[in-house]
This record gives sequence, C-alpha cells and structure tokens, in this order.
Amino acid sequence: MTSITVIIPVYNAALYLAEAMTSVLTQTHPPDEVLVIDDGSTDDSAAIARRFEARVQLVQQPNQGAAAARNRGVALAQGQMLAFLDADDVWLPDKLARQLAALTTTPAPDIILGQVEQFRSPDLPAEVHFADEGRVMNGLHVGAMLIPAGSFQQVGPFRSDLAVGEFIDWYSRAMAHSLSSLILPEVVMRRRLHGQNLMRRTQSVAGSYLKLLREATARHKEARTRQD
Repeated sequence: MTSITVIIPVYNAALYLAEAMTSVLTQTHPPDEVLVIDDGSTDDSAAIARRFEARVQLVQQPNQGAAAARNRGVALAQGQMLAFLDADDVWLPDKLARQLAALTTTPAPDIILGQVEQFRSPDLPAEVHFADEGRVMNGLHVGAMLIPAGSFQQVGPFRSDLAVGEFIDWYSRAMAHSLSSLILPEVVMRRRLHGQNLMRRTQSVAGSYLKLLREATARHKEARTRQD
C-alpha cells in the first residue's frame, strides 16, 4: 500500500486553515501522515491545527517563508508519496484517489498534477473582485502535485531565497532532470483568491520572475549541450 504524506505550510492563515485541513482529512483516499508546518504565525493558526492533533502533526519554526516550511516538512515526511497544500487553498475530495490511480499508467509518471480552479474567498466584501476568479488553469501549482518522495529528492528542495515562483523554479529543475509529468484533465484543487495573496503576488514579482526566466533558460541550454 502506497503511503502519502501531506505537508501544509501555514503563516497567519487562521481564517482558512481549518477548511484546508478538512479538505485533506476527508479525502476519499485519506493520507497516512499530515504535517502542518507553522512558519512563525502570530495569529491562532497553531491553535487551530491542534484541534486536529489526533490526525495531524504540528511542527513550529521561526518565520522563514513557505518554501522553507515545505522543505522542513519534506525532511520530516515518512510517506512514499508527497503532496502539498497551502493553508488558504482546498482540495477536491478525490484529489489523492485520482492521482494515485494515474500511477497505474505505463510508464508511471514522476510527477502527477491536475487542474486548478480559482475561487474568490467568500469572506471578501461584495465589491472586491478578481479578473481570474472562476478560471480553471493547468495545475502547475505546488498544491496540485503528487510526487514520489524519491523523485522529489532527485530535484532537491524548494528555493527559499525566492520571494515568488519557487514552484516554477522547482518544476523547471524537474524538467531539466528529465522527470516525466502528467497533468490530469480534472480539477483537483481550488485556489483561494483573497487580499493577502494578491498582495504577495504584486510584491517583487517582476524581479523574481525575470531572475527565474534567466536561470531556466540557462538550465535548458546546458541540458541541450549535454544531450548534443
């Protein structure tokens, strides 16, 4: 039986954490281990995680960012498979079951993803809207991924020096390592749009993505040179 560890990094997401955790714990194929990495929250996030302590392990650390929190979870994980969920997002109930079924394909993919639906957080004032609310996108998002722990280790940890785009960087490195990926046609995750993640997306975005683009281009050139 394949064991799964789910890693949930949280920083001041008390308003949303219980919903995220419930979406993990009520999966039709429940995970074997759930690690909540509290990244120095100053709100009630840790207290909320403790309500689920019979089924969840809470780990606390000083604030270092989401990438460092995920890496801490990976270091502690006991499962053969790894999955991640940000504390403000939610999974659909059959997310893990669908992705595990995809492992039976031949050849089995190294990385399994799915579609991601954007949704407007219902706690927002009625006048607040987002241009991409309701949009479904290909799941190049860390919360839409299921991956064997060994495949993750081939690529290495998420980069904690990036303000944004750490999963884009990680996925680019995975492709440079010739890992195969499969994106399922079904929605597996709903990504919450709210004021805080909008602010994160607009801070240092241009510089970070330009840096990532340059590094990814150099990485692919190097890979082509080795192939030639």
